[in-house]
This record gives sequence, structure tokens and C-alpha cells, in this order.
Amino acid sequence: MGWQIVKKRQLGPVIYRLEVMAPEVSRKHKPGQFVVLRVNETGERIPLTVADKNPQEGTITLIFQVVGKTTMLLRDLPEGGEIKDIVGPLGTPTHLDKFGTVVCVCGGIGTGVLYPIAKALKDAGNKVISIVGAQSADLIILEEEMEAISDELNISTDDGSKGTHGFVTDVLKKILDSGEKVDLIIAVGPLPMMKAVANLTRPYKIKTIVSLNSIMIDGTGMCGGCRVVVGGERKFTCVDGPEFDGHEVDFDNLAQRLRTYKEQENLGREAYKCPEHSHDEAK
Repeated sequence: MGWQIVKKRQLGPVIYRLEVMAPEVSRKHKPGQFVVLRVNETGERIPLTVADKNPQEGTITLIFQVVGKTTMLLRDLPEGGEIKDIVGPLGTPTHLDKFGTVVCVCGGIGTGVLYPIAKALKDAGNKVISIVGAQSADLIILEEEMEAISDELNISTDDGSKGTHGFVTDVLKKILDSGEKVDLIIAVGPLPMMKAVANLTRPYKIKTIVSLNSIMIDGTGMCGGCRVVVGGERKFTCVDGPEFDGHEVDFDNLAQRLRTYKEQENLGREAYKCPEHSHDEAK
């Protein structure tokens, strides 16, 4: 018996939102935690952050971007279809407190990760300033949801098709230079974006948290695939994180490690796209 997809919606050209029946996960999940899933019996394990939950209905919301074979398989599952395995909630929950003013910076699919965290920070009494960035307007997700839980919402796009023409760091720098007292910054998105945010905020001496959930595999600390150097020490993202002090993360080492299996990932994606490939695997 699998985990049923009760609702499926496409949010952008390659971004999908699934509501999955998972009563126990929904009941126990806390902001910042994730699940690990297998689409089918022979599939690989991938981590996905829980973007939202409905304990009353027993569902969790997963948002993913189609980048490789596994996410292609997940995309091809229909409403009413089933995911083979879901394990969770896993990971250390976000530390929530009344910090004061928190700037939440998200890029691309990272908005799905940051939304429940920003919502919980708002509920804890913080002033939440959100910066949502993407390459173009059609790749911006959860804009209405982020606006509803933010005291101030800023949009930026690389191509200028919506909001500020530029990067999230351009918007963040304006906020930091405006005299606004910022007590905490949380950044979630592509690795270069998180590195850029951490480099920007370091001279301001504002604590900056980043989420490294995208590099996880096993989710239990057994495989060692999510090793990351933080403050000169080796950590495991899945059990020690996924959130770390951005000023302590060795982003260059991490970027190099993420390229290790790039060739195999490309081969898997191309094999699935091949016309001879049977889509029965996705069922």
C-alpha cells in the first residue's frame, strides 16, 4: 500500500504541487522538517521539504521541480495514484522564537521550503520581510501565500519580468542599507544564491541561516552523501540540519561535491525521456 496523491497542480513550467495523504507525518511535522520518498519499488530515495500540512484532513503538501528521472517519475503520477514510500518527518525543526525582524529570502523552488518557516515565524510574533526571487515571473511560486504571512513582500526576477530586475541580494542589500534593524536572515534556494546571501550579510554581522536540504539522500545519516563542512567541522545535513549558519558553511566544497554524480543524473534523465522507455514505471 502506498501514499495516495489526493490533489495535483502544476505551479509553473517544471514545478508541481502534490497533496499527499500522510496522517501521521502531517500530525507530527514541524517547520523545517522534510520527508524522504521513493516513487516506486526500484526508485531512488529523494528528500522533499513539507511545504504545508493539514492535520485535520491528514495531508501534507510537497512542491518539487522536475530536474531528473525521479522527479520526472513523480510528475507523471496522476491524482489518485500512489507514491511507494514516504518516511518522515525527518531533520531538526527550525528554531522558532520572537527574534524581532526576520528577513526570509527564497529563490525558485526554495519558496516551498521557506513558506512554512516564515509562517511559523510570523505566528511567533516576528515582523517578517520576505524576498521571493526567480529567473522569470512564470517561475515564482506561492506568491499569495507568502504575501499573506509577510509584513512586507518583495519580488525579484533575473529577467525583470516581475518586481525588481535583479537578484534577491539586490533587494536584500537595499533593506540592510535602509536602516531597518534586521535581527535574523533565513535564505533557502539554489546553492549560489545562498552563498551570495551569506557573503552579503557577513559584514553586517547579522545571523544568517541557510537550508541545505537539496543535498540529502538517505535522510538517516547512514549513507554519508550529505556531508558538509560547517565551521571547519564535518556535519551530516540530514541529522545535524538541514539548517546551518550560512557564515560557517563551506559552499565551495559543497558545490564541488554536488557535481560528483552529474553525469549519472544526466544519463538517468535522458534514459527516461527516451521514446523506448515505458511509462509503466511511473505507476
